[in-house]
Amino acid sequence: MNLQQIQDGTLVVISSIPTGESGQRLEALGLRAGKEIEKVSGMPFGGPITVLLDGRHFAIAYGVAEEVEVTESPRKRA
Repeated sequence: MNLQQIQDGTLVVISSIPTGESGQRLEALGLRAGKEIEKVSGMPFGGPITVLLDGRHFAIAYGVAEEVEVTESPRKRA
């Protein structure tokens, strides 16, 4: 499943990110395969997806979020 498809407040582990420039930008922010993130919110009508990683919030463009593959984290939110 991709980052757009999960519900807000869900902990997930990134399994793959897009290739090319968008993937490089995500990696520069610390978003890479194996990292656990929380989807904070998704804006309607193609707006950005907000995620939480290591105490920092990031907004990811809707089209890019569609290419970020994730799996549900075995850990649950505290």
